[in-house]
Amino acid sequence: MKIGLTGSIACGKSTVAAMLRKLGCPVVDADAISRAVTAPGGRALPALREAFGDAIFDGGILNRPALSAIVFADDAQRERLNGLLHPMILAQIRDDLDDLAASHPIVFADVPLLYECGMADWFDAVWVASVPRETQIARIMQRDGLTREQAIARIGSQMPLDEKERLANAVIRTDCPLEDTFSRVRALLTAAERSLP
Repeated sequence: MKIGLTGSIACGKSTVAAMLRKLGCPVVDADAISRAVTAPGGRALPALREAFGDAIFDGGILNRPALSAIVFADDAQRERLNGLLHPMILAQIRDDLDDLAASHPIVFADVPLLYECGMADWFDAVWVASVPRETQIARIMQRDGLTREQAIARIGSQMPLDEKERLANAVIRTDCPLEDTFSRVRALLTAAERSLP
């Protein structure tokens, strides 16, 4: 069984993924794959330099804040970036999922843009990590040192969270004590295990 884990920025996906790993489940991390293809020597760097120029690089290293400033201020530039990175990232996610599914009954993929990338049909179920909007804004501001307006712009660049909740098979709240979130994750996992053939 393949289960997708998604949500919006600062909604607690990483926390839920860590809980799943603690419960013994393998989790493919889309963000880790994205960082790998854009790390020094990563296979996405030549295409990024060609598309966005030398201004987003410090020597051979991608300047992520500089790239973020460009793509979060301009929808067309963000689409351009996604068009370069997503095919590489999606292919790696699919390969990793298939490899893990060969030896594990349930595997997860932590994918922030799961619905935006049209990946829902890859999975037997999708779980969404969720928090109220004001909690989300406050988390982004604190974590990333952004203004309220910048935080709202980041949120606005993704599919609305309530739409992801509506499409998902399960919603996991992360604006509660960690033990409550963990209990919800464990209960969902137990139900998924019981549904296996």
